[in-house]
Amino acid sequence: MHIRLTRAVAIAAGAAIIVVAAAGAARFRPAAPAVPCDPDNAGLTLPPGFCAIVFADKLGAPRHMVVAANGDVLVVGNPYRGSDSAGTRQPGSLTLLRDADGDGKAELVRKLAPASGSGIALANGYVFTSWGTNIVRYKYAVGATDVGAPDTVLSGILTGGHSAYNFVVIGNTLYMNVGSRTNACQPPDQDRKGKAPGADPCVELETRAGVWAFDANRLGQKPTDGQRFATGMRNSVSLTVNPRDNTLWATMHGRDQLSDWGFSAEYNANNPAEQTNHILKGDDFGWPYCYWSNEEKKLVTAPEYGGDGKQSARCVGKKQPAFASPGHMAPNDMLFYTGTQFPAEYRSGTFIAFHGSWNRAPLPQAGFNVTYLALKGDRGTAASVFADGFSIAGAAGRDGRLHRPTGLAMGRDGSVFVSDDAGGTIYKISYRGK
Repeated sequence: MHIRLTRAVAIAAGAAIIVVAAAGAARFRPAAPAVPCDPDNAGLTLPPGFCAIVFADKLGAPRHMVVAANGDVLVVGNPYRGSDSAGTRQPGSLTLLRDADGDGKAELVRKLAPASGSGIALANGYVFTSWGTNIVRYKYAVGATDVGAPDTVLSGILTGGHSAYNFVVIGNTLYMNVGSRTNACQPPDQDRKGKAPGADPCVELETRAGVWAFDANRLGQKPTDGQRFATGMRNSVSLTVNPRDNTLWATMHGRDQLSDWGFSAEYNANNPAEQTNHILKGDDFGWPYCYWSNEEKKLVTAPEYGGDGKQSARCVGKKQPAFASPGHMAPNDMLFYTGTQFPAEYRSGTFIAFHGSWNRAPLPQAGFNVTYLALKGDRGTAASVFADGFSIAGAAGRDGRLHRPTGLAMGRDGSVFVSDDAGGTIYKISYRGK
């Protein structure tokens, strides 16, 4: 379940997967014609046989994506980070990207509607997206280059704290991540202040820090119309459906500032784990009372509730993560690969986009990559870096811009799209074989 995934370890672990892929190359052939790729793989480092191209660029801050039946990519952009080449702050938008001639680049880039945050879904003849404190839907036909007026599905979403409000739609149900208001359920005026105790019980859990289910076909809903599906998750920006069984998964952003409670800087840098969670109805993953210790390899009681980093009295009955990664790497999206273009070694697990850390000192900052997590059933078995070469903390990339992976989507041809909300770029990664 647990691996200590530093960048050096991850790269070494990735070599094992590379060997397996190379060994199987003789019997594997891509299902689709080879897609042109950039000579330098768009600056990314990939396993042998893979290549990358810049699918679209200078988009503001593209976050999460969906791919339509004709191959069009729909992406939602975040207004708070995006800027154009002149440095002007851009509003968020729902944007259509189309590669009509199959050269691996989007010739058509069309803003369809205002949008914000990370929420987007294609379902039931509509494209759903987040917009401010609302979730709206637009009637959508495959191949269309315009949308009409929005219908408001949900309004009045709570503000403050973690506010991505990303969601997925399964059948007639919309599942939405509602991030916590606070770091560890301290009173709002004491949030992130040293040694502020946690509210007990944590009333915040009644409305936040979990996944809520709404009727995807009903308009005019309020947050109180939703049903709490699962709880105890501080912020699950990567809420994702595993299409093999239609169950929910997510990676959770762990809490910060354990050093405020006397833990060493090294301990604070690596804890708590960034959890990969398999989410079933009624699950409770333990926030704020517990966190996953990468040293103890178990859920332990948080210091706000009397914990010392070892004992776990408050964690009895809480659900274990499917996998635990090093702390503070900001996993922002997951993708279960179901195509046939990539070798078989990539079809039994999930890709995770790690946006990257800011608070792992004195240890090296980590993340800033797309990692492949192998799964056996509902447990992770091994993680290795798949796509690297994005900007590390505070360092611009080869073109003078920051580049941070955020969103993932699978193309109709089995390629994988990676969005970069710092550089405004979307990459397309393909497998050519050998």
